[in-house]
Amino acid sequence: MIGVWGGFICFLLDLVMRYMYVRFMFFVYIVTNKRNGTLYTGHTEDISIRILEHKDKVDKGFTAKYGCGRLVWFETHETRDGAFKRERRIKKWDRVWKLEAVEILNRAWEDLYGGLTHDSVYCDERRYENARF
Repeated sequence: MIGVWGGFICFLLDLVMRYMYVRFMFFVYIVTNKRNGTLYTGHTEDISIRILEHKDKVDKGFTAKYGCGRLVWFETHETRDGAFKRERRIKKWDRVWKLEAVEILNRAWEDLYGGLTHDSVYCDERRYENARF
């Protein structure tokens, strides 16, 4: 009987840890209107909702004006401050560096929004600590 409860408790702890891991991740992302088109860099704590806002032109700013709703690059951060600082650094990059960043992880410039899953978002490849640039 203790084995069953022990397994159940481990299962619950795993769910809690997954929730905490997902809940407290932050993202830096690049959206565009087309391949090699206008680029916008931002950060958020909920990438799926934020990209949907860009697609739906909820905010009438830069991304709405230039039609930037295609998610082509993103990375995860453990802190809001880390994501904010990384966004600010990327915004200062030359355009060609941003294009190279997209090409490294998304050579086809596919819209990554439709494929956002827990596994695709939280994979090691997307962690800032593993960034190649």
